[in-house]
Parts: sequence; C-alpha cells; structure tokens
Amino acid sequence: MLQDHAYRTKIFNDLFSDFHQTSFAVRSADGWHWSSSQNEKPECTLVFKTAAAWRALMEDPTERTLGEAFINGDLDVEGDLFAVFPVMHYILDRPAGSRHTLLRAIWHGSADFARLLRHGPRHSMKRDQASISYHYDLPIDFYRPWLGPTLAYSCAYFRDPSESLESAQTNKLELICRKLGLRRGDRFLDIGCGWGSLVLHAASQYGAAAYGITLSKEQASVAASRISHAQLEDKCMVELRDYRKMPDMPTRPGLPSAFDKIASVGMFEHVGLKNLRAYFTAALGMLDTDGVFLNHGIARSATSPPTKDSFIDRYVFPDGELVPLGQVLELAEAVGFEIRDVENLRSHYDRTLRLWVENLQKNARTVLDYVSERTYRIWLLYMAGSADAFRLGNIELYQVLLGRRPGKSFQNLTTRENWYSGWSTADSKATVA
Repeated sequence: MLQDHAYRTKIFNDLFSDFHQTSFAVRSADGWHWSSSQNEKPECTLVFKTAAAWRALMEDPTERTLGEAFINGDLDVEGDLFAVFPVMHYILDRPAGSRHTLLRAIWHGSADFARLLRHGPRHSMKRDQASISYHYDLPIDFYRPWLGPTLAYSCAYFRDPSESLESAQTNKLELICRKLGLRRGDRFLDIGCGWGSLVLHAASQYGAAAYGITLSKEQASVAASRISHAQLEDKCMVELRDYRKMPDMPTRPGLPSAFDKIASVGMFEHVGLKNLRAYFTAALGMLDTDGVFLNHGIARSATSPPTKDSFIDRYVFPDGELVPLGQVLELAEAVGFEIRDVENLRSHYDRTLRLWVENLQKNARTVLDYVSERTYRIWLLYMAGSADAFRLGNIELYQVLLGRRPGKSFQNLTTRENWYSGWSTADSKATVA
C-alpha cells in the first residue's frame, strides 16, 4: 500500500497542511520518512512497522483501530507519547474524503455480541462481575510498581503541583474522610473498595468500623492480606459482593444493617445509565437517617458525545459507561438524595494519569514479568489517552457529596472550611498500611 514515497509525501503534506499544534514525524519500515516541520525537532515519531498499521490509518481510522495497531506492535511511538494525541484527534476529526479514504471497513460489533452470549445482558450482575474481573484480576505485582505503596487506583488530590503521587493519593483518602465527616465508631461502607486503601485509612486514622465490597477476587484477597498485616481485623473487613445484594443481605455479627457514611470511589463508571437509579436507590437504602454518601467518579462532559468504536470499551473497561454530571445529579435527587457539594478534580486526574504513565514506563521490565507486552501497551495507551481526554475537558472527575432529602433541621453544618483547614504537612505524608 502506498509504496511510492513521493505519493505518500504528497498525501501527508496535504493531510497536515493546516496542522500546527505540535511537531511530529512519520517513519515507515521501507525507509520512507516525513516530518511536519523542517525547522523543529519532532516531539514524537509515528513508526509504521507493517501494512496493518497503514490500513488502520488510511482505510477508516477510529480510536479502536489505531489503538489496536499500537497494542499489536504494528504502530509505535518514539519520543513523547502524549504528543501523539493532538495528531490523532486531528486525523479522527477530519472528514473521510480529506483522510484519503481507500476502503470503508465495517465492524459489526462482534465483540459485544460475544459478551452478550457468554455473560448475559449489559450491566447484569453476572456480566458486571466478568467485566470487573477482566480489568482488575491481574496480579497485584503488575499494579504495585506504578500505583505506589498506597495502591490507590483513582484520582489523587495534589495540594501542591510538585507533590509526589504517594502523598497526593493519601491526600485523596484524607479528603474523602473529611468530606464525609468521618468520626470514631462510624459505620463506614466503601462500595468498590479496590485493594482496601480507603477502608484501611478510615479505620487506622479515624477509628471507623469500615466495610468494603468489590467484584474482583484478586482485590478482595489483597485487601484482606493488607488488613491482616495492619492488624486491623477488628475494625475493617472486605468481601466479594455486588452492591445490589447489600440491602437484602441478612444482618450478621460485625455487619450493620445501615451505615453512617458511604463512599464509592472510581466505581460508578461501571454502573451504566440504565442502572444509575437503582445504584442511588441501593446507596440510599443502606444509609442511616443522618448519613452522607460521597460519590467519586468520572463523568462525560455534556458537550462531548459518546465515543463510537471505543478502544477503552473494547480493551480496557468492557461495558464502562460515562454519563454527564447533570444526569447523575438528576437521578440522585429523584430517588431522595439532596446534593450537598460538588467538586471537579479534572486537572488532578490529568496529573495522576501522567504520573502513572511515567511509573509504568520506568518499571516496564518489572511489570512485563507479570503481563504480556500487548497488555502493557494496552495500559500505556489507555492511561495516556485518558490523561489527554481530561486535559481537553472531554471527561471530568467529580466528587459529589449527598445526604438524605431534608426532613428536619441539620444537626451538623456542612462547611468546606472543615475539610481544608488544619491540614498539616504530616497529614499529607501519612500512608496506609
């Protein structure tokens, strides 16, 4: 395909004639080379290693097809990985004719159909567990080198731009506990608790009786081990359980029938729009009369349409679904919640992801002992692409504090001063077990 070098050069000159966002180059396995600028050193170089990479670009480029070319090793990026995203956005936003479309590939959604046959309808309990397992049941030794000692796999909170990832993740755990007004003896539930970082922080730093649930067997096992190592078995516990089964679960020793405080961190992206009402209804049903619920999750910007043929849905988060904040708040109110506070941490997630990418690249040799080269490239592309989406504002990260709809005078006032004041440097450097 396109073996004539002069013809290829003309196509790229025409295609990128009005592109000025970054300087980049293109190199092909047959020796052809092209640069967007003759005067600037390229920030990145796209390396087309096979004919499959050219087909991904020239036939019908989508987020998925270009992503597949990268993870399969047909297409590579030398230099700054983040510099490639303005180039990709430019290509994907161009009309088909200006991309010199040669063929029109048709994809019938066979992957999603196969998931339906194997795991049931989208966002059913069985299929949700399969989707969570697909992403989270990798060995913990894959995650540990780039997440760091907190093992917190969600947006960090940077009180200072130069702050370390470890410190910023501890800040996030602390901020959530402060927003919830967590106190000694509070019955605390963490929906989608990951490897147990928040329940450990709530129990060790606040004396809460903390209970976490997850759909990942690997996460539940690691969390239990961390709790045992910290000698906090009398204060916290993690189990493998679906949030939809919580309200109907019989009361048993050590598990309350209602919780004073509930948090959901980086989980509701897996719920799906059609299940959001049931999700908020379940949370409300588990909350005590004066309790509060903090939902920390990603929302799609109302001005950003859903991505078609999504690389992330196919290779990273099967059945993941991002919903605009307006719809989220409307559904929360509809079931009986009052919105107490909303905070956007978009820029914090951009920085978090960039540090994860940096750590993943630094520790490539280590993580490749636990996952394949292809899996490594999937995660690298997914996190770098997500950082770019946060940078552009296509997706955002919100912490939404909810309480029951008012029925009596408040016993405690919600003030942001209580969340952000009296926070010592030592607090931000404390780490969970």
